Amino acid sequence: MFNRLTGRKKALAGCFILFLSFITLSACSGGESERSDSADTPAPISILAPLHFPQTPSAELIAEIERLTGTQLNITWVPEGVYTDKMNTALTTGSLGKVTFVKFTDYNPVKNMIRSGAFWEIGPYLAKFPNLSQLNAAILKQTSVDGGIYGLYTERPASRQGIIIRKDWLEKLHLSPPGTLEELYEVMKQFTTNDPDGNGKADTLGLVDRNDLVYGVFKTLSSYFGTPNNWKIEEGQFIPEFATPEYMDTMNFMRKLYKEQIINQDFALTSKEVQRDKFIRGTAGIFIGSMTDVQRLSIEAKAINPKAELTLINRIKGPDGYKVWSIPKYNGLYLFSRKAIATEQELKQVLGFFDRTMDEDVANLMAYGFEGRHYKLDGYGKVILPEETSQLRVYEVNPLNSLMIADVGNLHIKEVAQKEQLTALADQLSRDNEQFLVDDPTVSLTSPTYDEKNAELSAIIADATYNYILGNIDATGFAGEVEKWRNSGGSLIIQEYAEAEAKVRGVEE
Repeated sequence: MFNRLTGRKKALAGCFILFLSFITLSACSGGESERSDSADTPAPISILAPLHFPQTPSAELIAEIERLTGTQLNITWVPEGVYTDKMNTALTTGSLGKVTFVKFTDYNPVKNMIRSGAFWEIGPYLAKFPNLSQLNAAILKQTSVDGGIYGLYTERPASRQGIIIRKDWLEKLHLSPPGTLEELYEVMKQFTTNDPDGNGKADTLGLVDRNDLVYGVFKTLSSYFGTPNNWKIEEGQFIPEFATPEYMDTMNFMRKLYKEQIINQDFALTSKEVQRDKFIRGTAGIFIGSMTDVQRLSIEAKAINPKAELTLINRIKGPDGYKVWSIPKYNGLYLFSRKAIATEQELKQVLGFFDRTMDEDVANLMAYGFEGRHYKLDGYGKVILPEETSQLRVYEVNPLNSLMIADVGNLHIKEVAQKEQLTALADQLSRDNEQFLVDDPTVSLTSPTYDEKNAELSAIIADATYNYILGNIDATGFAGEVEKWRNSGGSLIIQEYAEAEAKVRGVEE
């Protein structure tokens, strides 16, 4: 049977040392705002942030942010693949820094810690800051816990999910870009069996995946099949996605790919880093995930094989037409520890730093880097992102995106007049996704049992899903695991969501 993903991640997580550093934050004086007076002694702070790139941001950029904000930064960057484990370790051991990023997918289990008083409620302070006071009220409401605002959100489009595919392989095999599930399977099969790299060896795969049922292949593929986004409401009843025929259809599709060796056979144990490496080295021809990864993947693939060409697909027609799962307009929150931030004044200084990062000079530095080195300006003051500086930005600038608060809605960030071709295409197709989003109906609802037991219950379904795809259990065995989920608290979650939805509906009526 498949070993639990959570156990494997914990083993990996042991390879990294969680070192929560301290930042000295001074402030700017300023009228009626709560940005601290420069004469004050700045309070040290520590930040735990996810790293989505191979290396941390440019030391020169960090130094310039320090200069502009009056801050000495020493941020703990944790690779995204093990971030959840490292964050959970900090939570359970009481070793939280002053500021901790919590991914959207990890937020519900953290809510009980919020209710227990582990984090500051920052809502009452936001109006005191020029930029934080302008945060999107609707998004803040989505992040709220029992009506309170506890975090500063990082903003993202509702869905950037799609397919990154080897365009040169399509052309070599005289194949058209797939537009349906049947065509997608056929392309994957041809990529596996028909020597798309032309080296005369049977050494290619149609698809490469990793041990992540959400941001890996599975959830995006399942939305193509018409699977609901976590939950569906039918005749007033909440039905979990894994209890639907569409989820089973997706598992059967993946099971077929596995049996026919069209997908990497170790996908259930593969990290994101290894998945990316297999794709850029030409082991596989399709990568399903965030389309915004395409520019970096293209740079890395061309460094190995200059003839490698990538393109994007966001529309795969399934039984119910075009569908793609979505998240709310935030993908995570920065929370502020009550244990590590002892006083209200200290909290204001920390919030003042984040407020300052939204000003024009700092925000554009974090978004684009140094003018002349990383980007140019046209005659109208708009940003030009040249292809020739793309690699430099990927490695030096882009890791800073994790620190940017509400960047999509920040009017201080300069408009881009010209982007790299693949980046522009990713943005265009992400906007196109807005036409056929599948939303999670429980986003604004609360289930105390879900908040408390979701990690344990999700492991039951994750293990069952992998075991079904790998052929270790059949449909009856999977149904038994779903029943185990229900008996372990799932039925109570269903009941609580129904009650919460009825309450909301009653208020609206």
